Amino acid sequence: MNHPISIFILDVSNSSSVEMGEELTNYLDEMVNSINVWTKEFGHCKVKHRAGDEIIFAGYGYSTAYIIAFFICRVWKYRDHTPYFGLSFGDSDKKLEEVDIEKWIHPLIKQARYANDLLKQEPVRPLFKFELDQFYQDISQFPYNQFRNEFEVLINSLLRLQMTMLEEQTPIQEQVFSYYLILQQQKMVAKLLEKTAPTISSHYKKGKSEEIIKVFTELVTILDSLQEKSYNDNQGKVKSESLMVSIRHQLKLNYIKK
Repeated sequence: MNHPISIFILDVSNSSSVEMGEELTNYLDEMVNSINVWTKEFGHCKVKHRAGDEIIFAGYGYSTAYIIAFFICRVWKYRDHTPYFGLSFGDSDKKLEEVDIEKWIHPLIKQARYANDLLKQEPVRPLFKFELDQFYQDISQFPYNQFRNEFEVLINSLLRLQMTMLEEQTPIQEQVFSYYLILQQQKMVAKLLEKTAPTISSHYKKGKSEEIIKVFTELVTILDSLQEKSYNDNQGKVKSESLMVSIRHQLKLNYIKK
């Protein structure tokens, strides 16, 4: 029996800095704890901080890894040491409960690792990169597999567009966007930042927040649709919305300053 899963490998830019080594290590431990809290009611996930500046995550659902990676980027503390994510999604013949994430040998792990390695080589490093078609031998089992290369190109193109828009945001536009992603109401963001609603609306529009969120939601929708069409049983039931509700709830409690 197969199970839909997704994986990310998080690495940190400029993590070799001597003065930041221990602080980043402690922060990554905190991030692992946060991910465990975010996913507590979601279903079984595997997340591990390893190799000093790396986190590996595996969870059920094609969109799960991307959702968590996206929210991590929005609340990440160290702007000079940004995270980047090699991602993959697909199918496993083992339940996650049965695997040791540090020892598990699977094509999806290889794909996420390969994506992460490719990101390391880029002079202008995107936040996210999916690899979908490098290490699977049998591409006939699920209908979307024969088009994996095309999906990979389209997904990564959207992610690069999203990254360009994020990079163009001013600090206040970035803050407005991140708070809106969590709170989902401009009035609440205005109250939190002690600014008028028109001011927040202006920053939101000029920072292309709506367009950035649209890329995020449409990618999640596409991944969820692929999962639903690949599985006719309970495995096809997506839980992306409940995951985002959980993440937003926890961030309201622990990230947003009151």
